[in-house]
Amino acid sequence: MSREPGAPAPAETARDLAADVPAAIELAGTIPDRLCAELIAFRRDLHMHPELGNQEFRTTLAIKTRLEQAGLTPRVLDSGTGLICDIGTRAEGDERGMLALRADIDALPIPDTKADAPYRSTVPDRAHACGHDVHTTTVLGAGLVLAALDREGKLPRPVRLLFQPAEEVLPGGAADAIENGVLDGVGRILAVHCDPKVDAGRIGLRVGPITSACDRLEIALDGPGGHTARPHLTTDLVTAAAKVVTDVPALVARRVDARSGLAVTWGRIDSGHACNVIPQHAELSGTVRCLDLDAWRLAPDLIHSAIDEIAALYGAKSEITYIRGVPPVVNDPAAADLLHTAMAARRGAASVEGTEQSLGGEDFSWYLEHVPGAMARLGVRRPGDPVSRDLHRGDFDVDESAIRVGVEMFTAAALLDAGERP
Repeated sequence: MSREPGAPAPAETARDLAADVPAAIELAGTIPDRLCAELIAFRRDLHMHPELGNQEFRTTLAIKTRLEQAGLTPRVLDSGTGLICDIGTRAEGDERGMLALRADIDALPIPDTKADAPYRSTVPDRAHACGHDVHTTTVLGAGLVLAALDREGKLPRPVRLLFQPAEEVLPGGAADAIENGVLDGVGRILAVHCDPKVDAGRIGLRVGPITSACDRLEIALDGPGGHTARPHLTTDLVTAAAKVVTDVPALVARRVDARSGLAVTWGRIDSGHACNVIPQHAELSGTVRCLDLDAWRLAPDLIHSAIDEIAALYGAKSEITYIRGVPPVVNDPAAADLLHTAMAARRGAASVEGTEQSLGGEDFSWYLEHVPGAMARLGVRRPGDPVSRDLHRGDFDVDESAIRVGVEMFTAAALLDAGERP
């Protein structure tokens, strides 16, 4: 049965896992209420003590301590933040790569504006406003359940927990984690990202690209300035900068397939200090986003060329700093089907809904350059809540029942994965 690219991953399109589902769900059992209460408390502690990328020392220690209490042996990454932890052992003769469950652990440099939450951030200008505390807690919870199964001899194959630092720092902490060997022995990787547009108890899922590429662009323009009465004797940098702002997005968009969604968007322009003085220097910065991997690979050269053309037209010198971010997250069909089957088995088929490709970036994409995998959007909106609490806002918060949902899905996926891949 064929599927259009981007369609939600229906269980019937995957390898038939029907025989595996009852056994996996029976093994996973019901997540104990006491564990859910502990996980909510753990998430709130992280929420109160947010740490920026590559500074997550307290967070790393909290995760490490809890895993060690469960009898596990986590390994902190060489940077001192982030860690991996393998659960279970490989059967003799089993050479398949293990499943990895990934969570990002860093916070954002914005203030927490939730006035009525007792667990609001205690750190000025720092907040878990993207749900990484939830991602972390969900993977930790799944790990604790899987560790309990392993102690009972019921975990068929090993699973790796991956707690990654610095997702919010371009080009993302995933690249450094990969260099640190976090994918050694891994054959498939799964992750979730909080979605405040999806109700708690549900996930959003699609096959193919689910996020976009995202890069950063900084430009400096220089040339002789002068009096505004005589612009013909200057490079007229303000006009040159204005043309870069208006013309570069249009030029670039016309040099790739329109379906690639290549978009240059400016966030800052700075030039001059007086109304009657044409400045000698101008600066611009913005982002480059793209739906398509091929166009993303072409983007730096196309943008450099467009800027140079405009600068030359005005006689300005241009210095371009193109900061590579992340490629799109492209969900592997089999991995997406695994998440679909696991979620539907625990929560029913209606708990999985299709989702659109986001223009946001996610460094989970770097893992998918090496191994197949998939990311689901974990619903965190309180059903019926009329208030929108979007990501990267100081008032962002979640329905904490989503933690149990994520733990159930990850646990079932790990057990199904053991029986799915030959």
